[in-house]
Amino acid sequence: MNTVRRAVIDVGTNSIKLLVAEVAGDFVRPVWEGSIQTRLGQGFYETHRLQPEPIAQTAEAVAVYAETARRHEAVTVRVIATSAARDAVNAEDLLAAVRAAAGLSVEIISGEQEAEWAFRGVTTDPNFARQPLLLLDVGGGSTEFILGQGGQKHFAQSFPLGTVRLLEKIPAGDPPSAAQLAACRDWVKKFLTVTVRPQLEPALDREVKLGHVELVGTGGTTSILARMEAKLDIFDRAQIEQTRLTHERVRGQVNRLWSLPLAQRQQLAGLPKKRADVILTGAVIYEAVMAELGFSELRVSTRGLRFAAVMAES
Repeated sequence: MNTVRRAVIDVGTNSIKLLVAEVAGDFVRPVWEGSIQTRLGQGFYETHRLQPEPIAQTAEAVAVYAETARRHEAVTVRVIATSAARDAVNAEDLLAAVRAAAGLSVEIISGEQEAEWAFRGVTTDPNFARQPLLLLDVGGGSTEFILGQGGQKHFAQSFPLGTVRLLEKIPAGDPPSAAQLAACRDWVKKFLTVTVRPQLEPALDREVKLGHVELVGTGGTTSILARMEAKLDIFDRAQIEQTRLTHERVRGQVNRLWSLPLAQRQQLAGLPKKRADVILTGAVIYEAVMAELGFSELRVSTRGLRFAAVMAES
């Protein structure tokens, strides 16, 4: 099987991620992966205007990763952008900054495309290729809910629920207070009840009647929760993807994280220091989804959007 080496740079609301991989059809073998937090969505949600400093930091990170991709002999370098960029009234400022810094064009993908690619990327894993899944891709600005099996999707939608967006809506003190945790839990519960469940539940109920549906999380939050569970200070795909998180364990992590000041959270094994703020809201989102939709266990995938984007011809 002939392979080609490609790279995808993913411009998210919280961080910029790079995947360099050998690709042949639906086969993806990662060669190099990395993440730089630039918090593009910082100060964004009141005005929907990207701020100059995060734009500049994001453009610089894309330039660094473009050079990294070329150093690893990628023959193509694709740049995609998600929630913050597609919601921004000044997205062209970001696109122009990236062109100037890296000489690359940015594709702003729709929420529907993001959901499609997240599901396709996760199901490159043989463990998830054929069984019914409810996939959650929790990002900084949006969360994609995708229900499907194999190549068929029965529901796929992107919702304005994300770790950075939620942290800006309900800021956490240092240390966070019990009242702030209660407010965050209440807000997410209401959002799921009013906005997500009426759209998702009919399709989910049909699938549950046909057989067991597994809840799978992809993205930074679930990888970090798995790393914390295993006390992993390095990224180990195999060990992360073997992790199964019960609802009790997720709830326990939420209570623990929200009880600690930032400096102590930054010392926790498996939790990258720069993610010690947004992990608060990310963990609450998963806790709430498991409670509201009746899932007792959460599986973890380290694949998703970038795996599919690197497979797709640009």
